[in-house]
Amino acid sequence: MTKELKQQYTLKITQANKSQLVVILYEMFLIYIDEAGQAHEKKDREGFKEGIRKARGCLNELMASLHLEYEPAMNLLQLYVYAGKELAKADVRNSMEELLHIKAIIEKLHKAYKEISKQDKSGPVMANTQTVYAGLTYGKNTLTESLSGQGSNRGFRA
Repeated sequence: MTKELKQQYTLKITQANKSQLVVILYEMFLIYIDEAGQAHEKKDREGFKEGIRKARGCLNELMASLHLEYEPAMNLLQLYVYAGKELAKADVRNSMEELLHIKAIIEKLHKAYKEISKQDKSGPVMANTQTVYAGLTYGKNTLTESLSGQGSNRGFRA
């Protein structure tokens, strides 16, 4: 993931509610699977393993976020466990087949959660974060970001 993309996701995360965080995790999972695929094409075994490792981290976060007292959570948990097994197979076999299969499943879940998140009108999970304003300024084609609400306890409650 590029530095710029990491910054974009950091900003998204600070402003996201619970369902949007799940959507972000799915997006990150898909990015890491794509990175693993690109490394595989280049015969970069370490890059392939790293992409899978990062995707597995997203999967672990998705599993940890489940509320198992609700019925759909058990079905999602089973899917996530299956995805974890497929990631392990892909890693051991140095194969894209399993990754492409899991990517198709996660893309469907991503699409569904994206629709669900549109209905979630709750506020951001993180409080007391900086507000970032971005726009074109006097310079030709330059983007300047201004931060507002900077404080010593940024992102933490006092």
